[in-house]
Amino acid sequence: MARRPIAFITAAVLLVEAPAVVGLNAVMARFVEIQSMSLDGLDPDHMVTGTWALGIGSGAALLLCSLVALVTGVRDRRPGRLGRGLLIGCAIVHAVLGAVVVGLVGWAAFAVLMTVVGLVVLTLVAYGKDPEAPEKAEEARPLTV
Repeated sequence: MARRPIAFITAAVLLVEAPAVVGLNAVMARFVEIQSMSLDGLDPDHMVTGTWALGIGSGAALLLCSLVALVTGVRDRRPGRLGRGLLIGCAIVHAVLGAVVVGLVGWAAFAVLMTVVGLVVLTLVAYGKDPEAPEKAEEARPLTV
């Protein structure tokens, strides 16, 4: 099965996306700083700091998700509970951003985000239940005649 290449491609895409998100937030922070924008009287410096913090936090989260996908591909085993939670959260965030970006940016950006969602979900589905692990529900059920 092509589980490993899918996990590696997912890791690579998320790894490339992380600095792009940080760069995009850097550009937005620069615009806020140059134009001295404020929202309802907030200090523009706080807006710049918040934009940078969001960019760095998002980039770090994408790097962590990329690391989970990479480790999944290297080990050729499904990620643990925390890793699955990270990848599910990553897929949800990309899906919501795709829904928003289709109206603001266009269909090309939507297609890119949905491709990332597809890769993350495909990685999760490809490493679904372990076929060698016994079902816990069947073990706990008593035999009746």
